[in-house]
Amino acid sequence: MTVPLAQRIAGAPISWGVCEVPGWGHQLPAPLVLRQMREAGLVATEFGPEGFLPDATPDKAATLAAHGLRAVGQFVPVVLHDPGHDPLPEVEAAVTALAAAGAGTVVVAAATGADGYDARPVLDAAGWGRLLANLDRVRATASAAGLTAALHPHVGTMIESGEETERVLEGSGIDLCLDTGHLLIGGGDPVAVAARRPDRVAHVHLKDVRLDLAAKVRAGVMTYTAAVAEGMYVPLGAGDVDIAAVVRLLEGSGYGGWYVLEQDTVLTAAPGSPGGADPLDDVRACVAYLLSLDGAPGRAHAPAEA
Repeated sequence: MTVPLAQRIAGAPISWGVCEVPGWGHQLPAPLVLRQMREAGLVATEFGPEGFLPDATPDKAATLAAHGLRAVGQFVPVVLHDPGHDPLPEVEAAVTALAAAGAGTVVVAAATGADGYDARPVLDAAGWGRLLANLDRVRATASAAGLTAALHPHVGTMIESGEETERVLEGSGIDLCLDTGHLLIGGGDPVAVAARRPDRVAHVHLKDVRLDLAAKVRAGVMTYTAAVAEGMYVPLGAGDVDIAAVVRLLEGSGYGGWYVLEQDTVLTAAPGSPGGADPLDDVRACVAYLLSLDGAPGRAHAPAEA
């Protein structure tokens, strides 16, 4: 039996400005972020970047449990196209920690090998071949540990656009992490993917974006980081992504996985200090919007059973 949508809403530290990119704004401490996740009604979270949670595998799940949260996955940017780099050790380390914490998904992005998401090289045919082959190796590694691997199209990575996402789905057996914001920014159509490829969607990152800023990133006249700082990501229902259509299509197709709320944010100061915004307000707005689609406000506080 499918767990109700309201019990499948998870968070991600990036909504609180916690990011793996060096220099990405003010970084909030884990206790504050995790406490606010529960205050927003979230029941689960992704791990966040290295250093956000304790390094020791048993301590990750224990830290989340102490805040009434469970683990659902981890975003793992890894180089997949370089002939001199084997991505499996990084993936195996993430899979081990996730499996120990009871999480079900390792979310892989095809990293460029450089810091940040403001530029990327162009792959040739050989590079594409290596990338697709490595995605299948990643899939097999996760599957052997009882987890699902999902490829996350992401601005500033080797898989960014709708066309590149389709090439992955055609050329590899890996499932998809449907990120509604990154796919739109990269020129894809998240509604079309949800309609045509629901069988390949294993995990969902829900984002809403301002198309005016997304277009500037796509055209190369504004960097991704600058657009995020400018407010490209907005609460669900306040931007130009048809979130309701995506959720309706996925739920109608039998999707029973997690909806991870992600509103990428760059903080300039701690909440409560001069110039410091409180991310909790936007996360609460996202939860309320998603619950309105389910027609069951308040149920996100129930324990997750997925």
